[in-house]
Amino acid sequence: MIAARSLRLFFAVSLAASLCPNAWASAWALDPSATRIEFSVRNLSVARVDGTFRLASGHVTLDAEDPSRSAIEAVIDAASVDTSEPKRDAHLRSADFLDVARYPTIAFRSTRIERADGGHWRVTGDLTLLGRTRSVLLAVDSSRSEGNRSSAHATTTIDRRDFGMTYAGFAVGKQVVITIDAVGMHAAADASLE
Repeated sequence: MIAARSLRLFFAVSLAASLCPNAWASAWALDPSATRIEFSVRNLSVARVDGTFRLASGHVTLDAEDPSRSAIEAVIDAASVDTSEPKRDAHLRSADFLDVARYPTIAFRSTRIERADGGHWRVTGDLTLLGRTRSVLLAVDSSRSEGNRSSAHATTTIDRRDFGMTYAGFAVGKQVVITIDAVGMHAAADASLE
């Protein structure tokens, strides 16, 4: 369940890479207060548990001439997990799930950014959760730009077991759906990730 939440945050960061078709050859800082990372997982095979994570920091560098040189990095505060149920949130922070005492952050770093059909993007990257790094694919499908701010929407689904999150067996779904609504602010020209 926690892995899915973390992935959503990372997908949001990846979405920022496609913030705006006109944003290429630029640097963007992701806005932690405006970026929303949501997750959803089945509970007891009938209900869904939905929650959010808070972005700690994130940067996007876009290169119009060579998209392979573009990069996205994001860090999520694992302890920020929020399902609107304090007891469940405390359990999610425990060693049974996120183990925030040992792994306080969830990190994402893009490895490939490519255009897809219809103005969509595919962002592949390494997601590190509970000390395990796995490749994930984000589908980025909408972007909007106004002034020095841009936004993008991304989705992905992860298997929490891939990150060693096996607590609760069949009671908690294996697949975690992550949705990211990322907001970026145009950064100074020298704010690249390199």
